[in-house]
Amino acid sequence: MSVTWDIRRTGPTESAHRVLLIPGGMCTTEAYADLMAEKALAGVHLVAVTQPGFGLTQPPDDVSMEHYARLLADIAVRERCDVVVGHSLGANVALEMAAAGLFTGPLVLLSPTFSRGDEAKALTVLNTIGRVPGLGPLAWSGMLKIVPRAIRRSLPPHQAATVERAMAHNDPAVCRRMVREYYTYLDRYPSLVPRLCEAGVPTWVVRGEHDEIGLTQGERRGLEACPHVTTVTVPEAGHLVPVQQPARVAGILLEAIAASR
Repeated sequence: MSVTWDIRRTGPTESAHRVLLIPGGMCTTEAYADLMAEKALAGVHLVAVTQPGFGLTQPPDDVSMEHYARLLADIAVRERCDVVVGHSLGANVALEMAAAGLFTGPLVLLSPTFSRGDEAKALTVLNTIGRVPGLGPLAWSGMLKIVPRAIRRSLPPHQAATVERAMAHNDPAVCRRMVREYYTYLDRYPSLVPRLCEAGVPTWVVRGEHDEIGLTQGERRGLEACPHVTTVTVPEAGHLVPVQQPARVAGILLEAIAASR
C-alpha cells in the first residue's frame, strides 16, 4: 500500500532553520496549528507531517515504530530540517529516529512515554481489548466516538475545537493495528531513557504538570543524569501541552533551534 502524506508548512522557505513537527497518535497536522501560528516562530520554516495512517492518510504496510522512524527521518532529510519536535506517539517516533542514528539534531519531545507502565491506563486497556476478535474493532470504533466528547468537556472551546479537528476521520482498524505495534515496541525496552541518553543529541523533554502519562522516579533520575537532556515541566497543561501552552512550547523550540547552530 502506498504511503500518503499530509504536510502543513509555515514560515519563510529561505529560513536558516527548518523544523519537523510530528503529531501524536490519532492526530493530524491540525494539532500543531496554534503552535505554528505563534509570532515568535514567524521566521522559522515549520513542516508538520501527519504519521501515515492517521486522519485521512493511508498507512504503510509496515506500521512498526522503527519503520515510522525511518519514514519521518527521510522526510527530515528531504525537508532539510535541523530540529525535530514530536508530541506523544510522535515524540516516541522522534526518540527512535535519534536512537537509531537516523537524525542527529536537537529534539523537543512533548509528553513522550518512556516505558509501557507509564502509558495512559485507558489506552493500555483498549490495546488489550483490541486484540480480542470481534470485540476489538467495536472497542476502537466506540473510543474514536467517545474521545471528542471527553475533549469538549475538558478543554476550553478553542482548544477543544483544535483537538477535535486534529483527531477527525481516523480509521478504527488502522489505529488498532498501529497502537498494537506501538505496545510491541514498548515491550522491547524496560525503559527508553537509556536509549535516549545513548543517542547523545540535545533533547528537551517537556511535560505538562498535569500529564496523565507517568514518569517513574528512576526514569526521572536517568533523564536528569543525562548531560544532553533538559527536562521542562509546563504549568497549567496536561498531555496536550502544544495545544494548551503553544507560546511556552514555542520558547522551548527556539532554545532547540539555538542549540542546532
